[in-house]
Amino acid sequence: MDIKPILSTLQRHKFTAALLILQIAFTCAIVCNAVFLIGQRIERMNMSSGIAEHELVYVQMAYIGDQPDALPRTAADLAALREVPGATSVALVNHLPFGAGSSNMGIKLDPSQQKDTINVGQYFGENVLPTLGVQLLAGRDFRPEEYRSLDDVYAGLRTGDLSKIPKPILVTRAMAERLWPGQNPLGKQVYAGQNIPLTVVGVVKQLIRSNRFESGAGYSVMHPLHFAMDSGSYYVLRCAPQDRERVLKAAVARLTALDPDRIVLEQGTYDQLRYDYFRNDRAMAGMLIGVSLALLVITALGIVGLASFWVAQRNRSIGVRRALGATRNNILRYFQTENFLLTTFGIVLGMVLAYGVNLFLIVHYELPRLPAAYFPIGALLLWGLGQVAVLGPALRAAAVPPVVATRSA
Repeated sequence: MDIKPILSTLQRHKFTAALLILQIAFTCAIVCNAVFLIGQRIERMNMSSGIAEHELVYVQMAYIGDQPDALPRTAADLAALREVPGATSVALVNHLPFGAGSSNMGIKLDPSQQKDTINVGQYFGENVLPTLGVQLLAGRDFRPEEYRSLDDVYAGLRTGDLSKIPKPILVTRAMAERLWPGQNPLGKQVYAGQNIPLTVVGVVKQLIRSNRFESGAGYSVMHPLHFAMDSGSYYVLRCAPQDRERVLKAAVARLTALDPDRIVLEQGTYDQLRYDYFRNDRAMAGMLIGVSLALLVITALGIVGLASFWVAQRNRSIGVRRALGATRNNILRYFQTENFLLTTFGIVLGMVLAYGVNLFLIVHYELPRLPAAYFPIGALLLWGLGQVAVLGPALRAAAVPPVVATRSA
């Protein structure tokens, strides 16, 4: 179809056409970025933790006042939890992936470095691998004689006695590939804190840090440390998925029976812990979906309204064209082509705006750059929306009989 008559008609309605083009442009800019942010949130919520999520329950407890015998009490707790029917493995862990707290440290490859090479999350505890279900890819787990007390480590850091600090560590595959790409990480040495040498004895497939994912979600280390239960740590029990509620109830009952003066801060399945952690992400994704749908509906209504207005104004010209031999399909294609041109102008402007909005988000909120793939996705969405929205008015225009249109003049 020759588009010159369409462009000529649009030039006579510059203001109205410009308003629709701006509306489409703003919708394109906002929807492209919103869809990108929704995708980011969904990807974040689907992040794999590297642990047996559907087989874990946890309990957090707190003492009232100082407890000088905290370590023996913790040992008694672990012994009692191992006797819970259905519990196949038990551990005390300082943090869990997607948990509230975190423990992090900087890692250097050379003690003479001024800046850390990477920042990693830290996990402490005994029997952690089998309890969390973390897969060991290479090397070995910690030996019993390698474990040290966390209190002794703190004392060694204060006094400078590095002999109290355990040197073996387990690292994740992501961390190993980041530090030694293409090399065998076993036996490699890194330096932490006060240039404390640590030696890699094992590599696990995956164990994401508890939070602070912007520093590298997959960068985690495990230390052979045992410690007393505190308000930030977790008693974790592994069991069959169908036994979780029963095992959790029995675990809380045993811990309460051992010391009724303690407070149960939190308890639940790991699935619930993960669900709660991403509550804000789900709310944000839902809000962005709502805003995007609202903008698309408003834009569609704008197209319908403008097309209906133009159809009503052009009854005479439509009748003349029909009388001269134009078919209903000719009239239908005319309005669809007109809408396609308006939508295209809006999309081109909208892509420029989308890029500008993304730059603003990058500068002020440290979001990643909008991938180029989102631009054609947004364009196809708006082209399709425009054609569907204009279809009703275009069909009404095509259905006007030539005689009635001519008489209406």
